[in-house]
Amino acid sequence: MNQRTNPRSRTDVLLLTAFCGFLFFYGLGAFGLLGADEPRYAQVAREMLERSDWVTPTLQGRPWLEKPALYYWEAMLSFRAAGVSDRAARLPGACDAVLLVAGVYFFLRRFRPGSELDGALITAGSAGVIGFAHAAATDMPLAAAFSIALLAWYAWHESGRRVYLAAFYVFLALGTLAKGPVAPALCAVIIFIFAAAKRDWQVIPRALWIPGIVLYLAVTLPWYVAVQLRNPGFFRFFVLEHNFARFSEDIYHHHQPFWFYLPVFLLAMMPWTIALIVAVAERIRLIWSEGKEAGACSGTEDSWALFLLIWMLAPVLFFSASQSKLPGYILPAVPAGALLVAEYVEGRRELGERLSPLFAAAHGVLCGLLIFGALSAASIASAHRLSWGTGTYVAAAIAAVFAVGICASLFSQAGVRLFSRVTAFAVVVSVAAIIRLASPAIDASQSARPIAESIQAFSREPVPVALYRVNRVQKYGLEFYLNRPAEKYEDGGVPSAAHVLVAAEGMQLQVAQLVPGRRVSYLTSVPGQKVDLYWVGK
Repeated sequence: MNQRTNPRSRTDVLLLTAFCGFLFFYGLGAFGLLGADEPRYAQVAREMLERSDWVTPTLQGRPWLEKPALYYWEAMLSFRAAGVSDRAARLPGACDAVLLVAGVYFFLRRFRPGSELDGALITAGSAGVIGFAHAAATDMPLAAAFSIALLAWYAWHESGRRVYLAAFYVFLALGTLAKGPVAPALCAVIIFIFAAAKRDWQVIPRALWIPGIVLYLAVTLPWYVAVQLRNPGFFRFFVLEHNFARFSEDIYHHHQPFWFYLPVFLLAMMPWTIALIVAVAERIRLIWSEGKEAGACSGTEDSWALFLLIWMLAPVLFFSASQSKLPGYILPAVPAGALLVAEYVEGRRELGERLSPLFAAAHGVLCGLLIFGALSAASIASAHRLSWGTGTYVAAAIAAVFAVGICASLFSQAGVRLFSRVTAFAVVVSVAAIIRLASPAIDASQSARPIAESIQAFSREPVPVALYRVNRVQKYGLEFYLNRPAEKYEDGGVPSAAHVLVAAEGMQLQVAQLVPGRRVSYLTSVPGQKVDLYWVGK
């Protein structure tokens, strides 16, 4: 283990505070809730808060038992403190991301001094962490709790102090409350493979510490028991259908090829992807060569690198075998990848080595591509493709300047020391560009918020709303922003009272045929969403 001390400095804390504050909290409400999950989860939390019910999640008054309650509890507290809004719905993800980065920083400061700032910056600056820190979803609560649990377990493994083992069980319990049995299952897989690779089978029974298990049960059981008592179908629906069946069958139409998570994970590690590939290749080579000589990894440095490799690969391989795949599933692997990069950079610094010209050039180009993508995100969000024009050429020129500057920095004698800093600067520029330039286009085309604003501009009163030939993303989004259910004409849900109808573009004749004898008046269009609004009289 690196014995060089590097006490926590005020500069580190200020830098991390500013970095995380900007990356995780800036622009939380710049665009509306996206996809189907964000508005659903936010609405569930709102309904639980309105009923002061901390046990049963509901959606439009009906039990919604797909996920445990940790995110809902966090969102309820956020809504209570800041009011109900899309920004408040995303606040838990941002806070959990801060918790994750703090866990990484303090672990490294205690057990790998000298690499703590790099590790925290690289973790915070990974695309997957930034993206899900801006999401009203259960992925970041799980990733933060899961990652801190594994860091605590390894701290116990290296130090033997049971306070870390107690922390492992507490955060493992929080992970179980975030997304269910996947947290303990993945932890068990990682620890088992690590023990097998180390040929240290005694670590498993020693880790099964009775007081820790009691702590785990004390945190998890109250909610699981309470929700099962109130909703007798919870165990069947949540555990059997939404965990085992979702893994073995594509029941929710999220099928992807087996290799799906390889490009997803590499994108989630941006802009550290090339550094990760180099770091993994080097660590595998070292572990393999030293393992052949010694029979197993024996040093603490070797064990740490091995643990990170297993931690990173296990979620990717585990969920690659699943029949249902979503990008957020492998978010718990991203901190391990970030720590491998930090370990690689610290190794170069300790040896006094410079970064290779090829590595520096490739990393600089990748950072330039990241900035180019961020500057071009507005046109991509609007046209769903990259449109070449004056703006695109300007973006390419700016990105090229950044790429050259980063390459020059990394070529210098201080390139290793500057690596995380100059890359973090490129990350800040990219996030600022997306929030400032692309948010209006993302909001206009991907969120139901503009539709809800058009309805509210027509009538501030809570008029009934119906839908015709719109997608479920728009449906769930409208139900959150308007805080009322939206009936679907296709399902026979034609309100008898006068109402606003949200329909696909150009459907006025079909709508009139669906409500014969009732007056249908065109109100407005929302071009970015490709829908028209009508007033349907009695």
